[in-house]
Amino acid sequence: MSTPAAPGERPGRIDAVEVRHPWRWVSVAVIAVLVLMLAHLLVTNPAFDWSFTLEAMNQSTVIRGFLIGTLLTTVLSMTVGILGGVLLAVLRLSENRVLSSVSWVFTWFFRGVPRYVLLGFTGSLGALFGTGLSIGVPFDFLFSSWFGTPELRAFTIGQQSVYDLLGSTIVGGIVGLGLSEAAYMAEIARAGILSVDRGQHEAAEALGMSRTLAMRRVVLPQAMRVIVPPTGNEVIAMLKDTSLLVAIPVTVELFYQLGQIGQQTYQVVATNMAAILYYLIATSILMVGQYFLERRFGRGFGTSTAARPAAAGVSLGAGGAK
Repeated sequence: MSTPAAPGERPGRIDAVEVRHPWRWVSVAVIAVLVLMLAHLLVTNPAFDWSFTLEAMNQSTVIRGFLIGTLLTTVLSMTVGILGGVLLAVLRLSENRVLSSVSWVFTWFFRGVPRYVLLGFTGSLGALFGTGLSIGVPFDFLFSSWFGTPELRAFTIGQQSVYDLLGSTIVGGIVGLGLSEAAYMAEIARAGILSVDRGQHEAAEALGMSRTLAMRRVVLPQAMRVIVPPTGNEVIAMLKDTSLLVAIPVTVELFYQLGQIGQQTYQVVATNMAAILYYLIATSILMVGQYFLERRFGRGFGTSTAARPAAAGVSLGAGGAK
């Protein structure tokens, strides 16, 4: 023990005793046992045929399904979702009640319908448009019967063309996933835009910028700090949701191809592990990219000025010299 110091003297040495945390070591031991049990299961269980898993991963149809059905669909669906989401967010924040209501209804519908159900409906659009899809003025047959006017249609897409375009093709999957993603990205983009101070809008307009130019040059770049993290999560979720393309069905897809191999060879566990490894590798790469994007768009936010006293001093000194 340390002796109390006399008035005016420095205190003596303090013998601090470290606080013990025995339950930490208990939790570490439990986790170590669970990890060893999992490793033993993966190595010794005959259902995990790792040689067959690697063989299934190297099949040309599986690799093609991963590149086209998984990666390409993710990129194109997210492109549709991001562009559509930003547009919907701008419309939602518009002072025009009609545009704002249309954006709200779109978001309400596509957020409320499960993606698997939506993709199944997309695959049946060929049956929905039994006579084809006509683009033009609706109820034109009434004008034709009443006034004798010709059909007011710009063009018509035949039933087979509609089915080939949306049903059982990857295009239908991109449309279904992209529209669904646009509803979620609309809320993410709206939150990012609202996070920018209103004064930024007013300052940009005071400089003579139009509302569109101010949104593109001033508001959106600042909103990216808020938009990027959830958008990265949406990209990762979209990559995994490409496995739902079986609802259309799209055959050029990773999980579908591995499922077919598993059914033909009765190696279901091995083929499922092959799919898991593919998704883990792809999502890990996306997580690394998300980390660097967040650092890129988060520069200048949350930095303490006290951590750079020298730089602050030079700046003040230069200001004083002027």
